[in-house]
Order: sequence, then structure tokens, then C-alpha cells
Amino acid sequence: MAVTISELARTAGVGVETIRFYQRKGLLFDPHPSRQGRSPGTRHYGQDDIRRLRFIRSAQKAGFALREISELLELDATSERERARELARQRIASLDRQIAELQQARQSLDRLARECSRGGAGPCPIIEAFE
Repeated sequence: MAVTISELARTAGVGVETIRFYQRKGLLFDPHPSRQGRSPGTRHYGQDDIRRLRFIRSAQKAGFALREISELLELDATSERERARELARQRIASLDRQIAELQQARQSLDRLARECSRGGAGPCPIIEAFE
């Protein structure tokens, strides 16, 4: 099943420019335009391209940087699991740090909201905390 770039984009829920961006970064292949068929000059993408694009999007949602995604794609071709595990562990550690920071921010905001709800004279504790 061959699809055009717009169909590929729609399948993955991204824009055509996103696909072109990934191509410039070397994450997706840029096929040569077809010379025959119903629409000569049109680039066509296959199931491997759809799978690769979905992988890129999923890895981004997990927080991997494009350079890490590129490495993971290369590792997929070699079945190098140790390095893939290492990248995943690094990403987990980063997520754990972000979660801790978010929990701390939530606790601070919760405390400020409670102080603000008590009312009283003077500036609002929430606004004052950010000055």
C-alpha cells in the first residue's frame, strides 16, 4: 500500500511540514518521485514509513530528543538492546526528576492557595510569591 505525503501525515496525525522536517533530520526517508502510474512526480510512502513515523511520534511523547530517536532507529536495525535499555533508563531518570520538580511546584502552589483562601489584609500570597 503506497500513500502520498499528505496521507502519511494524516495517518500519523501530523502536518506535511513535520514529515519534511523529519526528512531533513534524517529520521524519515525522502523517496524519489515516481516516474509512472496515475500520478508521476508524486512521492509514495509504504508501511515501513508509516511504522517509522509512528515510532518517532511515540518516542517523542515519551520525551526522547530527536538525536536519541535517531539512535534508537539505528539500534532497531542492529538489534542492539543494551544501548536501547541504557537510553530508556536515562529517560526514566529524567522523567523522575521532572516528576519530583512538578510535585514540589504543586505542593508550593497548594500551600499558597491555602494561605490566599484565609483572606486578610495585604497582598495575595500567590501574587507576592511570584514577584
